[in-house]
Amino acid sequence: MAKDYEVLKIMETVRMADLGGIEKYYRHTIRTKGGTVLSVDISEADFTEDRAAPILAARALNADKILKL
Repeated sequence: MAKDYEVLKIMETVRMADLGGIEKYYRHTIRTKGGTVLSVDISEADFTEDRAAPILAARALNADKILKL
């Protein structure tokens, strides 16, 4: 089965948490089937193959739907 996106780059980033301290997240730059390039932020807890794949696929499908408007 072909993926709806291609991961171009992943960047680990740190930011201030709302309740203090820091939190890590991962910014994925992806290219959709329609050619749209976008960034998707994924939390450290969701940075696994099983959790990240559906998040990226949903964002890619949504971007391609908007592109067709």
